Amino acid sequence: MSAESDALWMPRALDLAAQAIGISEPNPRVGCVIVGANGQLLGSGSTQHKGGPHAEIVALRDAQARGHATQGATAFVTLEPCSHHGRTGPCCDALVAAGIGKLVASIGDPNPLVSGRGFERLHAAGVEVKVGPGAQQARALNIGFFSRMVRQTPWVRMKVAASLDGRTALDNGASQWITAEAARTDGHAWRARASAVLTGIGTVLEDNPQLDVRLVECKRQPWLVIVDSRLETPPDARLFLPGRQVLIYAAVRDAAKEAALAARGATIIHMPGPAIAGRTKVDLAAMLADLAARECNEVHVEAGSKLNGSLLREGLVDEMLVYLAPKLIGQGRGMADVGPLTSLADSMALEFLSVEPVGADLRILARGIGRDQF
Repeated sequence: MSAESDALWMPRALDLAAQAIGISEPNPRVGCVIVGANGQLLGSGSTQHKGGPHAEIVALRDAQARGHATQGATAFVTLEPCSHHGRTGPCCDALVAAGIGKLVASIGDPNPLVSGRGFERLHAAGVEVKVGPGAQQARALNIGFFSRMVRQTPWVRMKVAASLDGRTALDNGASQWITAEAARTDGHAWRARASAVLTGIGTVLEDNPQLDVRLVECKRQPWLVIVDSRLETPPDARLFLPGRQVLIYAAVRDAAKEAALAARGATIIHMPGPAIAGRTKVDLAAMLADLAARECNEVHVEAGSKLNGSLLREGLVDEMLVYLAPKLIGQGRGMADVGPLTSLADSMALEFLSVEPVGADLRILARGIGRDQF
């Protein structure tokens, strides 16, 4: 297979990997295409739900169902095949058993249980291994998985809907709707790709939101995570949806409140941090580490200015997803209460990844400089 073949087949594998968004959590989003020596497509697939087959297995089964032999074929896969027994068996062993002659992979797997071992086992079995095509795209698709494996913390994306002058609500709290329907639908698509939606108790009490994915197709609802230091979440809040996993991080203990919330299916995690002005708050960095330990890859923040400000001040936000409406509100609530800075050098430096119109509004995706260097 030539560089021309890489340019033809790896984009198809990356498209398949993108189809695993909202499905494969907590596993990475992976696509695989198997091509015969004559350039014929034999089979393809993407990683399925937790505990289900990985992309390589789906592609091999697809080839078998089509009646194609895979002896001597080339497998194009967007991530190093796994080499360990987890919820499923090693994909590299399945590829060897299927007689695959060459593997073209976009990037190595950052999981310490794999991390080069898959390539080594394939090479030892006589499979030619090539790594590199599509590496940037494959990593971007799995930035949360890479973050969890390398940094032991999820990738944190903060979503904000604001007016052109940076206001997220009027002084009285009214915010529905600053942006138009197209932007709201797009925002739900970003929710759908996250492992968890994170909000604060202020938003829960003020808006009584559901914070689920409703406006786009979604096969797996993300968890809902609430920062609720004093366990003030009402047991009758609209966020308690059937079958949904709700995690509430608290700084205090209250047996009666915990029992009422647990009865609604919530999991209460005590994560107190140091007291600030006499009040104990949730340790946000420890909370994110705990979410990573629970196999959470991407956190999508939809919160008020106080929690947004706390996350930003502590340097816990990797990326900003901002929808700007062509409106001027004037006095109102801001995006984040970070407090006054004494120097511009203390500001969070960002780089624009994309600036695109979404309906009547503008979507800005901006990443903290150097946040993805891990």
